Amino acid sequence: MFRRLQRSLRQRRAKPGDGRALTTLRWWQLLTRTQFFLDPDDGAGRTSQYAVDVRYLAAELEGGKIAEGARHAPVELYRDGRQIQIANPPVAFDVPGGVIEVATSMYGLTRMHHVPEDGTQSQPLRSHPRSMEGLRARLDRRHPRASAAIGMVAIVILLIGLVTMVPQLAELVTSVDVVAERIGTFTSPISLPAWANTTLLVAGALAATERALTLRHHWLIDADTTWTAWT
Repeated sequence: MFRRLQRSLRQRRAKPGDGRALTTLRWWQLLTRTQFFLDPDDGAGRTSQYAVDVRYLAAELEGGKIAEGARHAPVELYRDGRQIQIANPPVAFDVPGGVIEVATSMYGLTRMHHVPEDGTQSQPLRSHPRSMEGLRARLDRRHPRASAAIGMVAIVILLIGLVTMVPQLAELVTSVDVVAERIGTFTSPISLPAWANTTLLVAGALAATERALTLRHHWLIDADTTWTAWT
């Protein structure tokens, strides 16, 4: 029930596009732009190819329109190479046979999936081969063991960060007078030197980026990106 309501709200975020042509993804846009594709499927009644173009640095839409002085929306949906809708993430685009759900965090994508209307398992869209996600997918195909090891290391780093940072954050929050007066203070059993906290922060950012490149997201493992991805 909640999921359907959430999807309905996101569908309303999609606004009409202007019919412009989809431009090629360039190598210098690797860190600021990505593209994914949903291919035709006669069984789902989908005869056109759909493309989702994401611009991480684009200004948010203003009143459903591209911001003044901007050239692109944060998320753009194309059908057979022509723009049909634009939106701020998170958004759900209606397509024949289901919807395309798009969500982002400060580290990249958390969702780029086609959700069939028949209730079957959602599937990630096909990444552009020259995008960061496409390059990461190529590594997975060519070196599956190394890819799996990288994924496991990312999970371990994020869990370590969660275990060490939460108690320290709780101590910091409860040190505020207003909070301390209401619930008391908390002393973290973990106290790391500044260099260790900095190292964990950098490693955590890299691990979160790795998870984003593989479109993996878990409410606990990726706790620091959960709220930005689904609000």
